[in-house]
Amino acid sequence: HTLLKPDATTEQIKKICDEAKKYDFASVCVNSCHAELVARELKDSGVSTCCVVGFPLGAMLTEAKAYEARLAIEKGANEIDMVINIGALKEGGDEFVYEDIKAVVDAAAKYEAIVKVIIETCLLSDEEKETACRLAEEAKAAFVKTSTGFSTGGATEEDIALMRRVVGDRLQVKASGGIRDYDTVMAMINAGADRIGASASVAVMEDSKTRG
Repeated sequence: HTLLKPDATTEQIKKICDEAKKYDFASVCVNSCHAELVARELKDSGVSTCCVVGFPLGAMLTEAKAYEARLAIEKGANEIDMVINIGALKEGGDEFVYEDIKAVVDAAAKYEAIVKVIIETCLLSDEEKETACRLAEEAKAAFVKTSTGFSTGGATEEDIALMRRVVGDRLQVKASGGIRDYDTVMAMINAGADRIGASASVAVMEDSKTRG
């Protein structure tokens, strides 16, 4: 259950935490400035606190991403969704991208937090998507994730199927970006998604009730 808008207020963050507890969502995903609030609101609920890192561009210094991840975790996050360096991937800088991901994974591992790697599929060729998935696996991330929701496109069934094919059952796959209704959620799951990231989560759940 996601709220990453720059104008998100404390009351809005508290509201999505209440919704996440009501519907038993996997996590609440927010910008890192809200980590402490969300962790406090979700305490003992079974819902995880997730923070984005290097968001939404991925073009920050590796050291800054690792530091942001560590600070978010120290404030209560137990899941980190990081954005890869997209430009580096597109120019063939596989080693740089691997080290960028690994720095965040290593920072999170010290606290037993998991990392999801956002590859921003709408900006990549299929070959680049495959490379990004392999690098995330080599860096020992827990998930590969389609999108930030802030670029030119979101999750597609085709991309989920491609990512699932590359990572098999070794990593989990998260679909995010543009997922606003029950039918789209089910299409992503059927294509191979393990987790859905959405801001319209409540609407999806209410729609699911009408489907029986």
